[in-house]
Amino acid sequence: MQPQAKHGCEGFFDCVAYAFDAGKWPMYPILVTSILTLGIIIERAIVLWGSSINKENFILQLQKYIFHGQVDKAIQLCTLVPKPLPSIVKAGLLKVQGSDHEVQAAMDEAALRELPRIEKRTPYLAMLSNVAMLFGLFGTILGLIGTFGAVGNENIDNSLKSARLAEGIHEAIHCTAFGLGVAIFALLGYSVFQGKTQSLVDDINEGTVRVLNLVVANRDKIKRGGQA
Repeated sequence: MQPQAKHGCEGFFDCVAYAFDAGKWPMYPILVTSILTLGIIIERAIVLWGSSINKENFILQLQKYIFHGQVDKAIQLCTLVPKPLPSIVKAGLLKVQGSDHEVQAAMDEAALRELPRIEKRTPYLAMLSNVAMLFGLFGTILGLIGTFGAVGNENIDNSLKSARLAEGIHEAIHCTAFGLGVAIFALLGYSVFQGKTQSLVDDINEGTVRVLNLVVANRDKIKRGGQA
């Protein structure tokens, strides 16, 4: 059995631990950044995909009830689906006996409550991406400063300078790699969630307009407690 190399590692986690140790203290702020990034990604994934709804099926069901003047059943449908679009539509349907302006105002007010919940925190991923990259570059610069300082120091034996040079470059490239890795992860998360957020907002805007048009077009049929 051959002896393990001095700087070797066994398994993925051993390699990560060794690389983290090699990068020294600048790796800690990068680690904090990665934890924050992972937390936001998990939270946003739960919220955004949990807020999704089959818009077309939902609108078709509402259309059936509104065509028959069965507003109570339409409200009940919205209550059974506690997601942003049904919640906003429900607010408008509760004001359906008022004017069209009142229905629109009620849905706008509900949207002001629901949309921030969908849009918040995602922009932090773009910021964390930049922060992780900058911390990686900062660690790289510190490693290079120490490296060239040791090489230029006349009090250090020439036989040790090559070792100091290799050690400093080793530290620098690990900081760069970790920083860029976290930055790429955060940026990919930002891109995915930004697209999902925009899709949800577009569905909400389209859905509320369609419901309002249904209400306006079927004013003569709308009545509470209509029969199926």
